[in-house]
Amino acid sequence: MSQAITLCEAEIDQLLAHLATLKHEARNRAMVLLTHWAGMRVGEVACLRWSDVTKKDGTIKTEIRLLPEMTKGRHARTVFINSKLQSELQSYADQAKCIHPTYPFFGTQKSIKKGLSANSLAQTFGALYRASGIEGGSSHSGRRTFLTNLANKGVGIHLLKTLAGHRSIATTAVYLYSSPIHLKAAVESL
Repeated sequence: MSQAITLCEAEIDQLLAHLATLKHEARNRAMVLLTHWAGMRVGEVACLRWSDVTKKDGTIKTEIRLLPEMTKGRHARTVFINSKLQSELQSYADQAKCIHPTYPFFGTQKSIKKGLSANSLAQTFGALYRASGIEGGSSHSGRRTFLTNLANKGVGIHLLKTLAGHRSIATTAVYLYSSPIHLKAAVESL
């Protein structure tokens, strides 16, 4: 199986423009951006509850603590939410109007009490990428894009490993994509 593609900024904009045309824009946008701007796995996004993401006053937390049962490796980790993502999540939260902190943060179209499964969310992501004209996009594209973008900005691999929740730097290294543009710029920097 091939690796998920890494999106450039124009492709992310293309995806977000497509999401703006859909019925559940705020929900879909928030889910996608959690993968692109926080590096969350689709399964982690699917299992979020309101109490994981929001404070008692309804505002968005700056850190989401994932319990072991919420992560692929069964190791607790903290996901850091930057101000840009906080704003996006707040927009979604304001329109979704949480009724109970234990409800899924992303309810289904039919019920706010039922969350999307990781599998259905992965399928949804694939469909959203295809419908936006981005071939090869998958539920893992956001996570790979997140790590690659941070690496391209000079963030060290030890920090990337921690942000990704990996146990090994070798695992993190597999996520990083070196585009021809970045390779050429590296050589030109000499």
